[in-house]
Amino acid sequence: MKTARLRLRPVVNGDAARIAVLAGDWEVASMTGRIPYPYSEEEAQYWISGVAASEKVFGIEFRGELIGICGFTLDEDGSAELGYWIGREYWGEGFATEAAREVMRYGFAKGGVRRFICKHLTGNPASERVIRKLGFKYIGGATGWCEARQCELPALSYERRRPWTMKLRALAT
Repeated sequence: MKTARLRLRPVVNGDAARIAVLAGDWEVASMTGRIPYPYSEEEAQYWISGVAASEKVFGIEFRGELIGICGFTLDEDGSAELGYWIGREYWGEGFATEAAREVMRYGFAKGGVRRFICKHLTGNPASERVIRKLGFKYIGGATGWCEARQCELPALSYERRRPWTMKLRALAT
């Protein structure tokens, strides 16, 4: 998939070293649920090889270089949890919003997603801005596991339902 500036493509074994460097940064890992700290190339390789069938994971490339990951995990009821991270040197450029918007478009149109859910740890205003720009609505307080910190932390939860116009287009085809 392509956006104005990005290419989203499957994650491959050769990405492990780059993922370990970018996601292994404390500033990145400490705001995610599943990334340990420190994060080794071997751990990244293990993660790549263990992506489940219910997960759609995309590497985010900018100018031919991997800069982050975006994807979702689909439940049987059509709900999907959206997740993303961007390497610190690429923060503040709108890449997370651009990539997540395309992944959501794909999920709604082709991935069987009826509703996306997303959450961020409190104290992560950048992720909150991304979520709001994507049209998510706040649904309540929550907690979230942070692998890097090895604890549950306060979080905020959001949802975005598939636009009704997509249902009409799907019926018309």
